[in-house]
Amino acid sequence: MMRGVTGRLMLLDTASLYFRAYFGVPDSVKAPDGTPVNAVRGLLDFIERLVRDHRPDHLVACMDADWRPHWRVELIPSYKAHRVAEEHAAGPDEEEVPDTLSPQVPVIEQVLDAVGIARVGVSGYEADDVIGTFTARAEGPVDIVTGDRDLYQLVDDARGVRVLYPLKGVGTLQLTDEAVLREKYGVDGSGYADLALLRGDPSDGLPGVPGIGEKTAAKLLAEFGDLAGIMAAVEDRRSKLTPTQRRRLDESRPYLAVAPKVVRVADDVPLPDVVTALPRGPRDAAALEALAARWGLGGSLQRLLTTLST
Repeated sequence: MMRGVTGRLMLLDTASLYFRAYFGVPDSVKAPDGTPVNAVRGLLDFIERLVRDHRPDHLVACMDADWRPHWRVELIPSYKAHRVAEEHAAGPDEEEVPDTLSPQVPVIEQVLDAVGIARVGVSGYEADDVIGTFTARAEGPVDIVTGDRDLYQLVDDARGVRVLYPLKGVGTLQLTDEAVLREKYGVDGSGYADLALLRGDPSDGLPGVPGIGEKTAAKLLAEFGDLAGIMAAVEDRRSKLTPTQRRRLDESRPYLAVAPKVVRVADDVPLPDVVTALPRGPRDAAALEALAARWGLGGSLQRLLTTLST
């Protein structure tokens, strides 16, 4: 559910951004007790800059309630397998996260809640799926802020959906629309998921089709339209596939039968009923004051509050 979402909606791929903050801000940035808070302060600085530069009417910090959903792993067991620190039969697997980052995540959540920025994670789904569902339901333009190219599949000029991809911090963003995708990858937003699953992605444990890299995948999609068209060409002996391409695609049928569901973000996540409007002042000023003192959030928090109030 979304209440009263009119105007520009900004969706944050929160984990992607706090990982970037963690690695981009020195770990010498610490709380009064010496605990590193570089990810916390870096993320607050990111959000302040994003709000100041892009002036969204609505803002949602989308979270990974499950970074490796079981339904995706059932289809492709290698999905994100190399990033598992510990498997849990009863709940989400534990992801490998730097020791000094893990304790900062609950602080980030508490600060966002006290500021009043909507924070949404849904059991059994990744942040990407939450973003996909908010995007599908939005009535106005959408800015998706992420360092994950998988979300390029949501880019849609007709609906005003674009990805703001950080190149350096969030001060330098690639404003990714369909023209950028066509120039860089030879596909538009709707074709990007097919490109990604054909090419594969070692960082997500997606094998792809052997011998078909990004350029070949783009050429095949340009020639045959989409994955269904490519597989129809495998059946058609008159098509322009090379013998090697035909054989490799044919041998990859088991993977290609399940990969679309794994690679495409969900757009039907049961979202909670949240107020997404950009807050003008803190939701819980007392809690925020205590958090600021406990964690030494200083100028990062003050700059964000000042920008939100203007």
